[in-house]
Amino acid sequence: MNFETELSQGNFYIPECTKCTKVVWPPSEFCNHCFGEVLLKKKVSEGRIIEFSRYDDAYFCLVEFEKEIRVMAKISNMPKIEQRVKISKCGISNGNYFFHII
Repeated sequence: MNFETELSQGNFYIPECTKCTKVVWPPSEFCNHCFGEVLLKKKVSEGRIIEFSRYDDAYFCLVEFEKEIRVMAKISNMPKIEQRVKISKCGISNGNYFFHII
């Protein structure tokens, strides 16, 4: 299982070191702490909004998952700081990761 392969199929998994069990973010084949092998452990489903901004009719949020992973995500409704959200869609477009939340 490869992080980008899974993400391109709409699955967002947590990359975790098999040796020291730390979350590896940004994703890599080897741990940036102990150089152990990294495997995808569990599917990420829920996070919380840290910050947000509006551009035209869209809102973009900084969302934190598992207290360690932060990504930029798009949301259609007016967000709130600390709001719990779920990924509704994710993937890779033109070589860039994208995340949509509800």
